[in-house]
Amino acid sequence: MTSNLKKYLSNFITETITKVSSISGGDISKAYNIETISNTYFLKLNTTADALKMFQLEAKGLRLIEKTKTIKTPKVLACDIFEGASFLLLEFIESKVPSEKDFENLGHQLANLHQCTSENFGLDEDNFIGRLPQSNTKHKSWVDFYTFERLLPQLQLAQQKHLLSKKECPVAEHITTKLQSYFEDIKPSLLHGDLWSGNYLISKNGEPYLIDPAVYYGHNEVDIAMSKLFGGFNSSFYEAYQCNFHINANTKDRVVLYQLYYLLVHLNMFGNSYYGSVSKILKTYF
Repeated sequence: MTSNLKKYLSNFITETITKVSSISGGDISKAYNIETISNTYFLKLNTTADALKMFQLEAKGLRLIEKTKTIKTPKVLACDIFEGASFLLLEFIESKVPSEKDFENLGHQLANLHQCTSENFGLDEDNFIGRLPQSNTKHKSWVDFYTFERLLPQLQLAQQKHLLSKKECPVAEHITTKLQSYFEDIKPSLLHGDLWSGNYLISKNGEPYLIDPAVYYGHNEVDIAMSKLFGGFNSSFYEAYQCNFHINANTKDRVVLYQLYYLLVHLNMFGNSYYGSVSKILKTYF
């Protein structure tokens, strides 16, 4: 990080930066802890073409969740570009290993977030899932939204990348027909949109926080499906959540169908290691 950028960041926090520490783990942007005499901040830094737009939309997602007053997000302090580097400066949340009670609180608060609804599925603008564009064009029908804004764009991209053949990819009419029986009586819920174990924090005082959102209004079970994709959360999280949203006969199949979207995203971002999982779901359901 350049000294000029440090000075520029200092303007937003009105404090002199005393230490900058690199944090490992991000595969899209570089991450840093920014320290002053009295505070610590979190910084994302990126020089790719879409970085500023990604950060602006991430900031909007964090603020949208924050406005619901259902679950906390880190405060957005700045989102800007300086000397070709885009950055997102956030409140730093000192976190801890979650206890069962912490997972229970997370489950209840996520359910409260999912009580926030809308007339349509989607959002006023598109955003990103990982580094891939995510279309949020509004639909009255969840079947149509999930078909045309989630599955089809990823299937088409996988074909373009030669990761799936045309024969393996169902057409829109076939997808909507197959999904119809599973997607009945579904209402829009405000979703985190990318809820895996790396995208929540439990603060030192036990408060859940959501980070790195890909928000839109969709079926609440989408967040649950993603949470189960790579190992799942503590059982107390699901028990608490299900006090507010009960499972039904189609939930098990819907979880797999929702995981298909995220597996397609991973296939398109990381390649053939996700092909087997994608192919199995396509063959089973379509």
